[in-house]
Amino acid sequence: MELQDAYPAIRAYNAQLLAISVDDRDGARRMQEHASAEFPVLSDADASVTQRYGVFDLLGDAVAAPATFILDANLRIVAGAVGNDIGDRVSAQAILIALRELRGEQA
Repeated sequence: MELQDAYPAIRAYNAQLLAISVDDRDGARRMQEHASAEFPVLSDADASVTQRYGVFDLLGDAVAAPATFILDANLRIVAGAVGNDIGDRVSAQAILIALRELRGEQA
C-alpha cells in the first residue's frame, strides 16, 4: 500500500497519518489489517466526522469521498484535496511534497 510505504517519511516530518472509514469499528480494523497499515484507521460509522469535513455522500454513494487533509497543530486545514471518484486519491508523493512545502523546504 502506497501510504503505508510512505508512512515512515510522513512521520519524519513529525506528521501523523490517519485514515477514516465510515465502516463500524470491526470494518475499520479489518481495513487496517488488510492494508497492513501501521497508521490508525478510525471508524466514523455515524459519518459525523466526514459530514463535518464536507466529504460524506459527495458522489451519491452514501460513503465518504476519497479526501486528504493536512491539519496544523491547531487542527486547521492547511492543505487538502477531495477526489472526483472512488479511485481519485492523492498520492503519497504529493502528500510528502505538501509537507515539505509547508515546512518551507523546496519540493
